[in-house]
Parts: sequence; structure tokens; C-alpha cells
Amino acid sequence: MPRAIILGGTGAIGRSTTARLLAAGWDVDYTGRDPARAVRELNAAGARFLRFDNDEPGSVRAVVGAGAELVVDCVCFTAAHAADLVRSLDAVDHAVMISSKAVYVDAAGNHSNSPVPPDFGGAIRESQPTLPPGFDDYRSAIGYGTNKVAAENVLLDSGRPVSILRPSKIHGAGSANPREWEFARRVLDRREAVLLAHRGVGVDHTTAAANVAALVEVVAGLRSTQILNIGDPDAPSALGIARAVAAHLGHGWREVLLDEDAPTALGRTAWDAIPPRVLDMSAALALGYRPAGTYAELVGEELDWLIANRAVLDLSEFDNGFDYVAEDAYLASHPD
Repeated sequence: MPRAIILGGTGAIGRSTTARLLAAGWDVDYTGRDPARAVRELNAAGARFLRFDNDEPGSVRAVVGAGAELVVDCVCFTAAHAADLVRSLDAVDHAVMISSKAVYVDAAGNHSNSPVPPDFGGAIRESQPTLPPGFDDYRSAIGYGTNKVAAENVLLDSGRPVSILRPSKIHGAGSANPREWEFARRVLDRREAVLLAHRGVGVDHTTAAANVAALVEVVAGLRSTQILNIGDPDAPSALGIARAVAAHLGHGWREVLLDEDAPTALGRTAWDAIPPRVLDMSAALALGYRPAGTYAELVGEELDWLIANRAVLDLSEFDNGFDYVAEDAYLASHPD
């Protein structure tokens, strides 16, 4: 059996990719910093967990060992991470790096994490200009995208067969940033209404981890280099996402679609992007990629995991998004 190594395999993309390759007959090792976070379902299916810390120089080569047909790096955030990966590629047939839509800039130099929202003027193709490479803190708003560009450049300059995949808002079981909690918690709290800024029409393309895994399987056998966007086939609006979450969890609520005269803090969500940010998927489709499903079909995987594990997950970053007092005050003053 061909061997695949998934670096950062306990997150959403790593889990889905491990599961998909196992089902396709691959021998799969998946990695993480903490053995306590090994995924029992993956182990039961035949995957092996290996300890790995991408901040330890030489860690990739130690995991690759005698070699592998495929390495998928889900935790390549900096040029140093990429350089460590490159040093092992003499024993690897193909490498896949998970990058990000955050690398793209519009004509004014704005990007997904900039104070001024970008306007790409339509669907974003892989030829869209990107940020300059950077080497500051990759956890910062600007540093995330610039470091991803620097990492991409290291891999592209290596001369090895590499696939760079650029997802958008990722969802899936094991997600480090389960944004759907914004609606799922409201369901658990039995909220009778959901408020949505800009009438819920904002679009920031979603990417199911299962769809990333489907594209990984397509590029795994290639001996060429490519940069590919990866997003869900339907690019739902904030309103569509609220409906999909409520439907999966069996909840009904009144949809309050806010106009520009509403308080600015009300109804804002992670997908409230205007102008819309949508990835063009034609390049991946031309290679034979077929999505595993739509957003509504696949988001249940994350929601079920999120509900089951909410007691042990750190969801504190979302705390400021649940100002029910302000919401109720608005609803009381706008009964219709």
C-alpha cells in the first residue's frame, strides 16, 4: 500500500484526509503534538498516530523516515516550517501544503484580514495577486497571510512536485475555529430569533474539510506542481449558513434581516463579508476533482462533533458574540 503522512492530523483537514485516504487503501500515519489528542476512530480504522511538533527543526524528516508517497502538511505556517518539509522531500513523491485564501490581495492591496474589506470584483482565481512574503508573527492579522506566502514560495522554489491548496472558511470535526458555534449556541440557548447584519447576504466562501480531502486524493498521484483553490460548491450566504445549522439541529427561529440603520454590532458573523469573497474552483474541477458535498450536506459533521464535545472545547473566543441583552432590546423595539 502507498504510504501517506498527514502533518497536523488531529485538526479538521487532517482528520478528513486521513479517513479518506484510509478508505482508498492508503497506509496512513497522522501526527500531532499530544498523544492524548489521537483520534480513536482513525486508530480503529488502521491509522497510526505519531508525535510531531512542527516547531522542532528536523521533525518532518524524523516522521518521514524511509519515505512516503505523499505528505500532506496541514500545519505549514512559515517559511521555516516549509524549509523543514523541503529537507525531507527527497524521500517523498508528492507534497501537499494547506495554505489559505488569506494570501490574496485586491487591486488596492486589501486582503481578508485587513481593516478595509477587499473587493476582488468577482470570483478569485489562483492568478489573483498575493501579499508579499513576510516573516513576522504568523498569528497576527497581517502576518498570517504574509507567512503563508513565504511558505508557499519555499515549496514552489524547491523544484519538487508540490500542490498548494488555498481553502477559505474551514469547517469539519476537529476544527480549531468552529465558527458555526455562533449559530449552534443560539440553538442550544433556544433563541427564538436570529439577527443577521446586511440582511444576511454576506458571503465568505466556506470549505468543508471533506472537500479538501477529496482534492488531496486527486492531486496525490500527480508528479507536477499546482496551486489550487478549494471551497464548497455552493458558497452559502450568512443567511444560508444560519438556515443550514438550524435545520441540522432541528431548530426553528425567526430570521431578522437587519438593514444599515441597525446598530453595527448586531447580527455580525464570520461570514458577513461584503463585497463577497468567493473562490473560483475551475482549476480543481479541470483536474478531475469532485466535491464530497455541499455546505449543508457536510456541515453536520462539525456540528455533531461540536455539540458532543462543547464541554471540553475552548470556545471563549466567541463569547463577545452573544449579547442577548442588546438583541432582545432591538427585538422589543422592532416587534415586526
